[in-house]
Amino acid sequence: MKKIEAIIKPFKLEEVKDALAEIGVEGMTVTEVKGFGRQKGHTEIYRGSEYTVDFLPKIKVEVVLADALLDSAVAAIVKGAKTGKIGDGKVFVTNVDEAIRIRTEETGEKAC
Repeated sequence: MKKIEAIIKPFKLEEVKDALAEIGVEGMTVTEVKGFGRQKGHTEIYRGSEYTVDFLPKIKVEVVLADALLDSAVAAIVKGAKTGKIGDGKVFVTNVDEAIRIRTEETGEKAC
């Protein structure tokens, strides 16, 4: 099993969710986060004063799935999240040793 963590722009969430649903991904966790990458935030002017916005709002999507779905899920996330502009985000993939569904006590890929 693999865990995908994707950091994306907030307005791309629906596209990513729909793209994952099309390939059969049944569940995900979505969190509102803040951060920055290479762009290091930006400056804004508010009431005549300039200030720096270091942390930009992002969305973190987490999905745990079977190894067989990994490549298509990553491709779906990239396709759904891509704008071609700086700050589109990142996708991280890690191994998951075990998963347990609390309600039924199913383990492994059945619990995903």
